[in-house]
Amino acid sequence: MAKTDEAASGDAALGYEQARDELIDVVRRLEAGGTTLEDSLALWERGEELAKVCHRWLEGARARLDAALAEPAEQE
Repeated sequence: MAKTDEAASGDAALGYEQARDELIDVVRRLEAGGTTLEDSLALWERGEELAKVCHRWLEGARARLDAALAEPAEQE
């Protein structure tokens, strides 16, 4: 299933905590079982999208920290 532009822009607007919390919910639902194969696949795909959002946030935070830590060394 291809993600629509609207869904992609919605994911981009998610904050880290919001994406993480939704990802936790997706994992809980998958672990609980009792869903159809189609629903399980949809949940899995959503989880993958949310994991990517979280990863982008963490990479951005890492880049900001690296930049902040490098700044004092550049001023000397």
